[in-house]
Amino acid sequence: MPHEIAIVTEQDLRKVVKLDLAVVDVVESAFAALASGKVVMPPVLSMAIPEANGEVDVKTAWLPGFSGFAIKVSPGFFDNPKLGLPSLNGLMILFSAKTGLVEALFLDNGYLTDVRTAAAGAVAARHLAPSRVQTAGVMGTGVQARLQIEAAHLVRPFEQVLVWGRDLAKAEACAADISARLKVPARAEADPARLVAESQLVVTTTPARESILKADWLHPGLHITAMGSDQDEKNEIEPAALVAATAYVCDRISQCEKLGELHSAISAGLWQGPPPAELGDVVLGKFTARRSEDDITICDLTGTGAQDTAIATYAEKLCRSVGIGSLIAA
Repeated sequence: MPHEIAIVTEQDLRKVVKLDLAVVDVVESAFAALASGKVVMPPVLSMAIPEANGEVDVKTAWLPGFSGFAIKVSPGFFDNPKLGLPSLNGLMILFSAKTGLVEALFLDNGYLTDVRTAAAGAVAARHLAPSRVQTAGVMGTGVQARLQIEAAHLVRPFEQVLVWGRDLAKAEACAADISARLKVPARAEADPARLVAESQLVVTTTPARESILKADWLHPGLHITAMGSDQDEKNEIEPAALVAATAYVCDRISQCEKLGELHSAISAGLWQGPPPAELGDVVLGKFTARRSEDDITICDLTGTGAQDTAIATYAEKLCRSVGIGSLIAA
């Protein structure tokens, strides 16, 4: 009997996979699965290609109860814009968790990763941010800066947005895009300390290698989601902030020890206590990160293969339900 494989392009995926509460719930279910202890998720395979200013990450995970598992290849070649090419691209392969056969090939150029990463930020905000957020701040001006704010607005409908970036013109353009998309006031803020001081929710979305958010900027009622540190040389949050916060939560401890903000805190000799909680523990109610509106919380997102399997499985079901994608016999 011939086996059919769906091949789906980024253009088609954008028609059916949206950044909405349904996707947030799907990604939240992946964090819950991680906390069950039954997930099989190998360490991230990461390869730097310094001669091309590039890097490649490969992630995967098997989640109980999911019909498939994904393997994602995610290259980032950061000199590509000089050639008129995007710096990020990639693909996902979805396999049947029952037979191991390929079910779908998503030529998404990183779109599914963008959506699941933003959705993870929404999960963090849903469970760690104060109940009322008037002002949200974002540090960074790229695609993920826009998406993280859009995702956070789904779960904490704030009234205004502040945007900081090293390039003020890019920050102003990002703020204009956010305002047009969300229909809320958004403006560029040249002083990152003031952005943090005026915000109850801050998302950092940069590839910084030196901290851009300082420990002495923390204030009661603040939540920070840090998602830029996905390589061991990257660091967005001053390590002392992790110790000063009321609660610091990882997406996956083993990854954050090697790639995330926790890696920098350990390297600086500042994190010497017990292991932090994971976001899945918070989702399942095993750990309460925010006990009062005045608490200060930080969530460190390095991106997990569990999220990739969750979004790929979800995307495959949506595409097949509406007949999107080219089917080939294998």
